Amino acid sequence: MLKIEKINNITVVRFNNIDRFNALITEPVKEDLKSFYNTPGTKLILNLEGIKYVDSSGFGVFLSILKAASNSKGVFKICGITPELMELFKLLQLHNVFTLYPTLDECLDSF
Repeated sequence: MLKIEKINNITVVRFNNIDRFNALITEPVKEDLKSFYNTPGTKLILNLEGIKYVDSSGFGVFLSILKAASNSKGVFKICGITPELMELFKLLQLHNVFTLYPTLDECLDSF
């Protein structure tokens, strides 16, 4: 379900063959992502490239991961956001809560 790679000591996670982040998969994804923050100071990028739809439970996972990152003095950033997804982030006023980047390269450069 998730594809994980390390780039310059930064964990980059993306969805594998999934284009909708909804209630059907949020719980296992949340647990997988939160487990990275068992190591304090973890830097994690969630690459949403290819994701066309996120429901409310998906946004709840993003908030939960942001809290886990904060509690472990880690960093959580999101990249690969389509214009349609960005509209959802803005509608929910979450574009001010998360650190968002259009591409993985821009996100990596921000470190």
